[in-house]
Amino acid sequence: MRLAGRHAIVTGGGTGIGAAIAAALEADGAAVTRLGRRLEKLDPNGVAADVTDRAGVEAAFAEARARHGPISILVNNAGAAQGVPFARVTDEIWRDLLAVNLDALLYCCQAALPDLLAAERGRIATVASMAGLHGFAYASPYIAAKHGAVGLMRALAAEYAATGLTANAVCPGFVETDMTVESIANIRAKTGRSEADARAELAKLNPSGRLIQPREVADAVLDLCLSDRNGEAVEIA
Repeated sequence: MRLAGRHAIVTGGGTGIGAAIAAALEADGAAVTRLGRRLEKLDPNGVAADVTDRAGVEAAFAEARARHGPISILVNNAGAAQGVPFARVTDEIWRDLLAVNLDALLYCCQAALPDLLAAERGRIATVASMAGLHGFAYASPYIAAKHGAVGLMRALAAEYAATGLTANAVCPGFVETDMTVESIANIRAKTGRSEADARAELAKLNPSGRLIQPREVADAVLDLCLSDRNGEAVEIA
């Protein structure tokens, strides 16, 4: 139980990657607050909040802190994606995707920062994407936001290098989640391909040639929470 006595907040913690991360941290002894928009998707220790609303984030973190004490681990997992040609990117699409994939990191990191700095070993782990390290067509707002997420972790790692706080990013390829199911449905709708063909199309974008499992991402996050690595972008593909 290497994380016994530690309090972790996992955003987007009700489903998919977030749920797998929360389970992994709990299995290693942490008290975990799952944070998400839909309370019905969370366990009894969950807290509902929209991570794009600063006031809502601060209130949710205060509630979590009242339940489980100071926050020593923050996992920024909540995210959203939308495929659209660059010429059709509207202000609304741009702002919506940057809000959930980048602005939310500002709000959550600042809300947790005093606790993280006071902790003996504060940890920030952000689930970015291999889109934060590479470029892909038809996803410019998402890629811009995820590059920003990786850059923010590197900036925090440098700024707080003399403290006990570390900041890292995990950058998975396509993962077996609801978001990928939506991507498969979009491919089928636009191309007429079968589900199997659409799934294979996404899988081959991962160097491994297969879809990543949520537990693999959770294992990488757990490793970063236990180690002193700092300013890294760990790619899982």
